[in-house]
Amino acid sequence: MNLSSLTHPSLINLQTEFAGRDQAIHLLADQLAAQGKLHDKEAFLQAVFAREAQGPTALGEGLAVPHGKSDTVKEAAFAVATLKTPIDWEGIDGPESVNLIFLLAIPQDQAGSTHMQLLTTLTTALVDDDIRAAVLQATTAEQLLALLSQDAAEPEQPQQDAAQPTIVCVTACPAGIAHTYMAAEYLEKAGRKLGINVYVEKQGANGIEGRLTAEQLNRATACVFAAEVAIKEVERFNGIPRIETPVAEPIKHAERILNQALEAGKSGNGAERVKQQDVPAQKPSVKTELKQALLSGISFAVPLIVAGGTVLAVAVLLAQILGLQHLFDQENSWLWMYRKLGGGMLGTLMVPVLAAYTAYSLADKPALGPGFAAGLAANMIGSGFLGGVVGGLIAGYLMRWVKAHVRLSPNFNGFLTFYLYPVIGTLVAGSLMLFVIGQPVAWLNNGLTSWLNGLSGTNALVLGAILGFMCSFDLGGPVNKAAYAFCLGAMANGVFGPYAIFGAVKMVSAFTVTASTMLAPRLFQQFEIETGKSTWLLGLAGITEGAIPMAIEDPLRVIGSFLVGSVVTGALVGGMGIGLSTPGAGIFSLFLLHDNGLGGLLAAAIWLGAALIGTVISTLVLILWRRQAMKQGKYTIAQPQ
Repeated sequence: MNLSSLTHPSLINLQTEFAGRDQAIHLLADQLAAQGKLHDKEAFLQAVFAREAQGPTALGEGLAVPHGKSDTVKEAAFAVATLKTPIDWEGIDGPESVNLIFLLAIPQDQAGSTHMQLLTTLTTALVDDDIRAAVLQATTAEQLLALLSQDAAEPEQPQQDAAQPTIVCVTACPAGIAHTYMAAEYLEKAGRKLGINVYVEKQGANGIEGRLTAEQLNRATACVFAAEVAIKEVERFNGIPRIETPVAEPIKHAERILNQALEAGKSGNGAERVKQQDVPAQKPSVKTELKQALLSGISFAVPLIVAGGTVLAVAVLLAQILGLQHLFDQENSWLWMYRKLGGGMLGTLMVPVLAAYTAYSLADKPALGPGFAAGLAANMIGSGFLGGVVGGLIAGYLMRWVKAHVRLSPNFNGFLTFYLYPVIGTLVAGSLMLFVIGQPVAWLNNGLTSWLNGLSGTNALVLGAILGFMCSFDLGGPVNKAAYAFCLGAMANGVFGPYAIFGAVKMVSAFTVTASTMLAPRLFQQFEIETGKSTWLLGLAGITEGAIPMAIEDPLRVIGSFLVGSVVTGALVGGMGIGLSTPGAGIFSLFLLHDNGLGGLLAAAIWLGAALIGTVISTLVLILWRRQAMKQGKYTIAQPQ
């Protein structure tokens, strides 16, 4: 980045003195205004002091970088002051001495571009002790700019000394720019000073940089997480003694942190350590990639669906049980607001979240904004759940292409990540959904809705049987999730029968585990009996995964038995035309069913009765099948030790 284009000799103050922070900021702002960089100096100062109030801008080693992002700035610029006598400035651990000040003035529309580039360039240069010392001793403006603008030499990587301990580190900050890279530089520098092997992975605005190798992880004595955000792929560090610290801490105390890590490595943590291997990345097939993207989107949407469904269910139950229907319908009443909160999570947020995280699975963080935009567009044109899936895939593959083909200098990483990528992605993905691909998807979605609404008789029985089969086939696996996605999509389009089927069938496997182990304990392993004591509760909550331990032990007989009963349950609910528009309510769905003219009590009896009939069938099949296998010597019960 050409720093000289953003300043002027009159904005560079060498060996000056200030009474304190406020005087320094005011004087440098006066100089920026005199150079015609500001529309309104007072408004700019308000922006600077508002930023000072949010958190410290003293970054350690005597450096302070106050800044103001405001529309009152005509063009990006900065003013500099080196001080004869240090002044106090609010830092990480309270007031600290500062002898080098950079005041940045950034237009609001360049907050994610020029601001990040300038901050990265300055902090990367000034982390070097020699450069920082030379800047403080500079006698001319030209000399100071030359020091900041020179290409930073890459630190020579020392050969790994097997006799010395190895510390692996990860740095990450919310913006992924200044502190991420400064912390990494200081940790590496402290490692060289201490004579130990230090390797730092930077999880910044451009993703993971300097990824730690399997050899480095396997040799690590300890690890340091200097971060303010969640660490990506944290499972790689399982079993390695760990020190966690704020991302800014290594800027001041890198040696202390590394020494703490060494002590932690000596004491150990007793956890089992997993040996890492460098596995060459293999490109998955398109089929696998599509499946992973869809399941990822659904997994992120599920908490939203469950929470929204539960809030809506509570509102409905309160209205029905306490006779508060008038509050349920009265705009801005407390019960109406709960109704809107739950309904909004399901009706407004579900599709955008699904689309966003489907896109995220394909192209990481840059795809989130375009994914949300595609999901909102799907809502706008009425393409529903199916439109959200298609929009997420469009946004994901689009941003993957953009990331691969639109590249700039590393100095522009902030501009790419925070401005260019989301703007391009949102405009293109949103336009495609609104005007090109979205409309045909909406027609297809409406056609599917009409077909589902028209199902009756044998067709409804078959649909119920198929959904019952899929629900219990892999107990929360891809086939189960595919059925779940279909039911959610139908529900989003106003077709409530499929989710009623799914909700009833989810109880069958869990109830079967409990019933079979209670009725014939001699046919089951001890751990299966223990599992059966609690799975009925999971069944009431609509959770199928509780049956997985038994299914793993004897997959053919257990899964086969579940499927027989689940198909019957699904067919019974489907054939009766019962609906359910509130996901995640578990057994409380009894009070929330769409009765199809049967009456609420009869519909609830049929829905729960279908689940119990399926349970009886699955339990009998499992007991008989397991008994036959034991007689033939194909299955044996482990004797307690």
